[in-house]
Amino acid sequence: MSDKDLAYYLSLPYAITLVPTNNGWFAKINDLPGCMTYGESKEEVLTLIEDAKLTWLSAMLEEGQPIPEPQPI
Repeated sequence: MSDKDLAYYLSLPYAITLVPTNNGWFAKINDLPGCMTYGESKEEVLTLIEDAKLTWLSAMLEEGQPIPEPQPI
């Protein structure tokens, strides 16, 4: 059993990749497979990716799945 909880993972410096699209912005966290979102503005997508990260991490913890930690850049 790991003592790494949601607060621990939320405190880690996961890198966010931002990509402009024709209609807004796409964001993803490369270290968290499938953790991605889309927003109409840069500000919106940065808020949404934090929500996506919270949801992704919560689901993995609930399912007892391994969570990768950020890779050094």
